Amino acid sequence: MGCGNSLADGERFCEACGRDSQAAGVAPVDPQVAFGLPPETSGKAIFSLICGILFVVLPLSIVAVIFGYIALSEIRKSPGRLKGRSLAITGIVLGYVGVAFIVGFFGLGFYEVRKEEKEFNNAAAGIGRGAVVSSMRSVNMAEIAYVQAHREAGYTCALSELAENWGARSLASGRNSGYIFELKNCTREKSDGPISKYQLLVYPEKPGTAATRTYCTDQSDIIRVQMSGDPNDCFIVGTELSTKELNGP
Repeated sequence: MGCGNSLADGERFCEACGRDSQAAGVAPVDPQVAFGLPPETSGKAIFSLICGILFVVLPLSIVAVIFGYIALSEIRKSPGRLKGRSLAITGIVLGYVGVAFIVGFFGLGFYEVRKEEKEFNNAAAGIGRGAVVSSMRSVNMAEIAYVQAHREAGYTCALSELAENWGARSLASGRNSGYIFELKNCTREKSDGPISKYQLLVYPEKPGTAATRTYCTDQSDIIRVQMSGDPNDCFIVGTELSTKELNGP
């Protein structure tokens, strides 16, 4: 029988627990319960509670949740032999608190790292933009010096000429601070007259990076900036740089 008592031949009912040996679908009776022994506290429930108390340690938080659910399952399946349901539930709750705490801690740390990285990139981009604006002003000054020395020819559309003789040596390659410098659209008022107009277009070498701005200027020495779009539209839709951007990094 389920209670551990043996039946003699021909006996149907147990003298100890009264169970019908021929009854179908009757849950077995735990011997410990049948003989009136007190229920035991689930060791897994206790272990879950202990791990839950130490929830600041991530592995123990997970262990608390796992063993808490195992303990609840065993307690539910034991016919009164095991107790400790409240301990298991407490362990599970503390385990989830620990998991949330650790996840939040690492999430905050990741956020701070990303924040510092973004600030660093913005600072670096700011320095780069300052260098670009400074280089553009150097080109404009070099063009003024060039046209004064070549009044018959006027301005030049060759950065190489400015780099060699007019203080724009760093732009000989047409690249600086992650940007491409392009002199273009040099025009004359008269077909046989000197070049009286030019345009300087400055756009990022790698579109989509931190340096997404496009800059442009011309013989007027006004520097404009365009935040996005086709770089060639800068002369049409670009906005004039503020004094702070012109003088700051």
